[in-house]
Amino acid sequence: MVQIHKGGRNPKLNKALHRYVFRLTDQENARFLSLFEDSGLDTKAKFIVALLFERQIKSIKIDAGAMEYCTKLSRLFAQFRAIGVNYNQIVKILHTTFGDKKTVFYIGKLEKQTLELADLCKDILILSKQFESEYLLNKEKL
Repeated sequence: MVQIHKGGRNPKLNKALHRYVFRLTDQENARFLSLFEDSGLDTKAKFIVALLFERQIKSIKIDAGAMEYCTKLSRLFAQFRAIGVNYNQIVKILHTTFGDKKTVFYIGKLEKQTLELADLCKDILILSKQFESEYLLNKEKL
């Protein structure tokens, strides 16, 4: 005997047959929608079931300003690493191509620029710590 395939979805093994209805005020609904959006779940039904059966729901809030700050700071430190590589290459080239007097002269100029860069780096670290203490840590307390 040949089986005829009817098509369509395979039936679920454990169908959700029971339905419950409840009503919310405008304030309750606004709070419910806010919690639902923060949960990251894709349907309200899954969210309600998770709340009822005390499943753990994780709420993640992303601060765009802090995220942008961290991204730009990471790029800046990547540039510092690139400067360090270039610094080593320049010193090596100076030693191999120029005499002692020219090498000392150019390394002296390079040293002045390096000191300015170090001061800039200290300022960046101070500002970063200030940003972290005033902005990021205060946000966690809220």
